Amino acid sequence: MSTDQHALDAWTAYHRLRLHVDAEIARDLERACGLSMADYDVLEALAALEDGEHCIRVRDLTAHLHWAHGRLSRQLGRMEQRGLVAREKCELDGRGEDVLLTADGRLAQREAAPVHLAAIRRHFTGALTPEQLTTLTGIARRLVP
Repeated sequence: MSTDQHALDAWTAYHRLRLHVDAEIARDLERACGLSMADYDVLEALAALEDGEHCIRVRDLTAHLHWAHGRLSRQLGRMEQRGLVAREKCELDGRGEDVLLTADGRLAQREAAPVHLAAIRRHFTGALTPEQLTTLTGIARRLVP
């Protein structure tokens, strides 16, 4: 097998794995909590970034999620309509927008976290040996320092 074919096979395997695992975890979240994977990603990021004193700027959330600004803006709009997040002008400089977890959003994130973790175990980590998990972690850290 050529080096190019070997590389393409590895890419194809990774891509199919990611799509499959992401879809399974998303289905579990939707069924159990009524949240999309994008909803959960935003809620989890907001919970992780909150420091209690300062709100999270939209640009900081965009960078944290590695999303395009337009994608995040549309997602926040949908989540605002459902009462999970709120946006307001930044109190520090009045220019940018801050994103806040609402009480409903905080509750949704707390209830979804164990569902998310169980889905990760069921569809991903539970099928791998400790050695495989270590190898995968090493690969990921090499590609995304």
